[in-house]
Amino acid sequence: MASSAQSGGAGGGGTMTSNPRVWIVAGIAVSGVIVLAEAARRRRRWLRGKSSAPPDAGAFCDRFELSPPPQPPPPAAPHLLSGLTFAASDNFEIEGYVAGFGNPDWKMTHEAPRHTAVTVTMLLKQGGTCIGRTVMDELGFGVTGENLHCGTPTNPASPSLVPGGSCSGAAVAVAAQLANFALGTDTIGDVRIPASFCGLISFRPSYGVVSTLGTIPNSQSLDTIGWFARDPSVLHRVGEALLPATAGGLKQRRQFVFADDCFQLLKVSNQKTVHAIKNAVQTLPEYQPPKHINIGQYLYSNVPSLKEFCEPATKLQEGMSALKALSTVMLLLQRYEFKASHENWVNTVKPKLGLDISTRVLRAVNFAHDNIKSLYAIRNELRAVLKNLLKDTGILVLPTTAGYPLKRNSKERLSSGFEDRMYKFVGIAALSGCCEVTIPLANLDHHVSLSFVAAHGSDKSLLRTILDTYSLIQEQVVLASKLATAPVTNGDLDVDVDVDASELLKEKGNSAFKRRQWSKAVQFYSEAISLSDTNATYYCNRAAAYLELGSFKQAEADCDRALLLDRKNVKAYLRRGFAREVTLNYKEALQDFQHALALEPQNKRALAAERRLLKLLK
Repeated sequence: MASSAQSGGAGGGGTMTSNPRVWIVAGIAVSGVIVLAEAARRRRRWLRGKSSAPPDAGAFCDRFELSPPPQPPPPAAPHLLSGLTFAASDNFEIEGYVAGFGNPDWKMTHEAPRHTAVTVTMLLKQGGTCIGRTVMDELGFGVTGENLHCGTPTNPASPSLVPGGSCSGAAVAVAAQLANFALGTDTIGDVRIPASFCGLISFRPSYGVVSTLGTIPNSQSLDTIGWFARDPSVLHRVGEALLPATAGGLKQRRQFVFADDCFQLLKVSNQKTVHAIKNAVQTLPEYQPPKHINIGQYLYSNVPSLKEFCEPATKLQEGMSALKALSTVMLLLQRYEFKASHENWVNTVKPKLGLDISTRVLRAVNFAHDNIKSLYAIRNELRAVLKNLLKDTGILVLPTTAGYPLKRNSKERLSSGFEDRMYKFVGIAALSGCCEVTIPLANLDHHVSLSFVAAHGSDKSLLRTILDTYSLIQEQVVLASKLATAPVTNGDLDVDVDVDASELLKEKGNSAFKRRQWSKAVQFYSEAISLSDTNATYYCNRAAAYLELGSFKQAEADCDRALLLDRKNVKAYLRRGFAREVTLNYKEALQDFQHALALEPQNKRALAAERRLLKLLK
């Protein structure tokens, strides 16, 4: 029995070894198990990837809610910021929550504050709801928005690009519509740069106008509280809540001053940018005509202490040398003041920092300069010089940044040229302490963000200006973005004419004419002529507007030009005839109406005018 059983067992083994089909089936089974296991592993990995994707675009490092006090009962007006939510950067102190200043070592070595930052408290009292604190570059350094510990918040305007820093999370929270507005601190562009990269509006108030009490400083004489918004009305409402009543609220005839040398530093064409703003300004009757300036040369000539930091330069390069010196002084002042505030902590804790931030912090902690007083002297001189240039009505217009930001997770660093140009732009307001609004012009062929700088203390007036002009500027930008260059031949001369744009301007003129806005119509027709001066219709239409304004000589001149371009333009004959009749040039007027009748024998206006003039000439 035993032997039989053993034999049977042996025989079964032999059958399996000799039967290839069994091995095939077994192989298929094992393969199936492997495939299923691999599929399950990949699915788990995919799910982990999905679950590890940063919530809220990676904008927040602390989530909480601070509610405002109850609304006052009617008939009292609701709070100014009622219904609006906001976030604050990670250097704003919130009672009961330890601020991280963008670095976990900072958070571990500090305690929760007993009080909330003054600005946050003011916004809560005005009806705003604080929904959390946002990621920032470590210790307030850096311009890309990348954080070794928290990751890089996702730029909603351009997900493949960095959001800009240092207040990256605050900008992303607003751009991703997670909050209506957000607070940050602007030292050397920390609000303006991410606003530009994320396509937002931002405001940097005049130095000292908004309290920084309850924020962790980076550089105390450069730090200001700034804020982001998607809508100029929200930007303005936050200003009403935070700015004192004396902060430049008078409405006067403003004037835009274009910093031409700064626009020339851009690596993209700036013609459409300047063109759009000039168009917007020219349609505002309460604004003075814009003017242009070489701001670098102006500063070189008027800020004597700056020459100590200027590199040797030819006469033509003095302006660029002055702007470079300005940014150098700004960075030196930042390093000196950061060292004064945080040197002991850095040397004691030795925090883990990202490579770029570590380099900046070491430069600050190891900073030494023989004459600190000269840095502050330049600051004071610069503020006085800009006050003299801009007074109470001027607004300096310049680019905010120098071109496209880096791609996310790029191994490259910002080029020294890019950073150099950017610091030249942001340094003017940072070092002088002037107020500045940044607005996006994303509809242009190249993403451009513009800055508007007003004299120190003109904060409310600047915000009011942007509120009044923002939609018009964007309208003009859309128009500028549609510029299409097409060759138009006039005799033997080939010229490039912006045909689409001039037609759009003509239609705007027609619309203004129908609304009886004769002066606006003239402005639109004039702009169309500036783009295409070989179109008789534009001159003829402007002549009609001039007639309504009683500008008969201008109307006659426009008709002359229209008829030079188109000898069969009946409307030009009729309008010139009317202009001549009103100015008592009856013979010439009669000839015009008869020319019109030769082209259109049944034209009722020409027939009536001919009869009227024949009686007058008897």
